[in-house]
Amino acid sequence: MLISTITRVIRFDLWHIPMLATTTESENAPVILAGVMMSLVVIYLASTIGAEICARINLPPVLGQLLGGLVVGISAFHLLVFPDGGGDSSNSLMMNFLQTTAGLSTDGAASAFQIESEVISTLAEIGVVILLFEIGLESNLKELLEVGTQSAIVAVVGVAAPFIGGTLGLILLFHVATIPAIFAGAALTATSIGITAKVLAELQHLNSKEGQIIIGAAVLDDILGIIVLAVVAGLAKTGEVELTNILYLIVSAVAFLVGSILIGRWFNPYFVKIVTELKTRGQLLIPALIFAFILSYIATVIKLEAILGAFTAGIVLAETHKCRELKNQIVPIADILVPIFFVVVSAKTNISVLNPMIPENREGLIMASFLILVAILGKVITGFTVFGQADINRLAIGVGMIPRGEVGLVFAGIGSASGILPSSLDAAIIVMVILTTFVAPPLLSLVFREPATVSVQAKESR
Repeated sequence: MLISTITRVIRFDLWHIPMLATTTESENAPVILAGVMMSLVVIYLASTIGAEICARINLPPVLGQLLGGLVVGISAFHLLVFPDGGGDSSNSLMMNFLQTTAGLSTDGAASAFQIESEVISTLAEIGVVILLFEIGLESNLKELLEVGTQSAIVAVVGVAAPFIGGTLGLILLFHVATIPAIFAGAALTATSIGITAKVLAELQHLNSKEGQIIIGAAVLDDILGIIVLAVVAGLAKTGEVELTNILYLIVSAVAFLVGSILIGRWFNPYFVKIVTELKTRGQLLIPALIFAFILSYIATVIKLEAILGAFTAGIVLAETHKCRELKNQIVPIADILVPIFFVVVSAKTNISVLNPMIPENREGLIMASFLILVAILGKVITGFTVFGQADINRLAIGVGMIPRGEVGLVFAGIGSASGILPSSLDAAIIVMVILTTFVAPPLLSLVFREPATVSVQAKESR
């Protein structure tokens, strides 16, 4: 995803070489940089204010970051809008501000808007890569393997239950055509590991038994979601399912995870030796980021997700005795980049689809009510499939699997672009994504009453 975004930026620049070579390149380059800087100012203000408000009323700060994105995004003030979120240079207050203060022309504003949007989106992608790398460092491979069976069951049920329930419900209750119903059902399968992991970390439950099961299941959910997305995207284009693509994704995902961990264990002593010998600044952080980005690149190339590579890299390096030092060094990087991801995800979400006063939204809201019910119940029941754990918080596990976030938006975006989704169903999917994303953080705070300490202490003793 990250690589493809960068590629689009490069292609956009190459396509516009004749124009940029004359006036845009020399005159607008500083303005584009200024636009990126001002966008970051907006993002950090929205993130900080929102997180601070939520923290003061005992809600997860990540919820405040998401709400801050809504305020500055396409749904409210239009300070931060993106082409793939329904915005353009004419309704971007940031571009209007640059036109007024920097003398940017209308044509220059359109060009600057595209480039500035791609840069911020790319920074957001890097942010979620850093987040998953940090989460990997916080995870314990041994503990993940111990709950591996439970995580697998949670992931499979969390994909199958909402997919079957959503698809059959849309066909039988709303008489939706089969292919659009399948696509909507597939959108219900996703889980946003980024949002859930961030909330778990803030609640000090990332290393609890429940947290480990949720993270393991969310990783598997991400893999299964990629496979489901590939299947339904092919179905939307050709009306047929290509079994070779499914087998390829399954084999590549398993090979990547197992291979990375096995090679990583062999690589760890050499990594420690290299960073010990280095004498320059960043002797630990930079090699670690290189390793994380290489695995992210490999994951992207084999049609998986960059975040899967980053998470795997974190798990591998968490096995070294440099883990605690590396975690301390990655935190400031995460503080800079991770808020961009959460604000951008929310800023691209248009909540106007929730307005019942618009006639075309009403059918979508009715469908959305059904999809939200299936989306929540289909994940909550997963916690009650966990076996052999008498004192575990099963409700918390199910709630942790609820948020769809950026993953659900990807499904909605592909479905909308393909043209197979009726406008009412398209709106219903977006509403489902919005509600499940925003309801999960406060629900997680509610179901987790006390901070977990046993696993954290065990982790710190390493």
